[in-house]
Amino acid sequence: MLELYQFEISHYCEKVRLILDYKGLTYKKIEVTPGIGQIDLYRISGQRQVPVLKDGSEIIADSTAIAKYLERQYPERPIIPTNPQQKALCFLLEELADQSIGQKSRMALFSGLTQNQNFRTSILPTATPDFLKQLVGAVPSDILNVLGVGVGLSPDVVKSAMEDLKQVLESLSMLLLDKPYLVADHPTLADFAVAGLSMYIKFPDGPYLDVPSNLRGKGVPGIADSTAFEPFFNWRDRLYAEYRKPLTATSSPASGPTSIQID
Repeated sequence: MLELYQFEISHYCEKVRLILDYKGLTYKKIEVTPGIGQIDLYRISGQRQVPVLKDGSEIIADSTAIAKYLERQYPERPIIPTNPQQKALCFLLEELADQSIGQKSRMALFSGLTQNQNFRTSILPTATPDFLKQLVGAVPSDILNVLGVGVGLSPDVVKSAMEDLKQVLESLSMLLLDKPYLVADHPTLADFAVAGLSMYIKFPDGPYLDVPSNLRGKGVPGIADSTAFEPFFNWRDRLYAEYRKPLTATSSPASGPTSIQID
């Protein structure tokens, strides 16, 4: 069985989970313990960051590399177009998601947690210690401290990130005006990257993630609750409803790893 070494609330891991679900692949989630688990992960993958996919003796790190591997090894329900123009657009949008949405949404989320009293008090009181560890572990330590102190981010930097995110979401909403998916007549890597990496802007409103229930449907104030971006989030909700498998009573992530076995 495929094994996904992950943080449950990593948006890069969510990108991979969306792809795995779309392709109908069975996989086991293995929750990496921030700190010691990342050291073990480095021993087999050469990096401490998640996601890492284990497929038999194959170890694949990085969400884009995992997506390309899954496309080669499990070509049913393809996610990378063969048409050259569509393929180029697919990779451009994936890069936009990974770099712009992925990086700037982390700044925006942690800004909301540290600077917006209503958002902070609605999320943190019911957050479990494991959730907070995962949240901190999913974000590079030089960006923000979840408990309230911004490190190296001025208000101007956060404001710029927020404005950039709004522009990106507005552009994506326009792209989706008259078509169901971003690139082709079926979901592609671009769709799953954009949907997964937008998780921190607004968490999915459904039983898809093992997170505090009050976090579902919540997100960055001024974006997640803005009617201007409803077309985008409605599109994402439909993508989730059609392709993302909900959690079940037996699908909670495993603890660890303190050691990782290689076949």
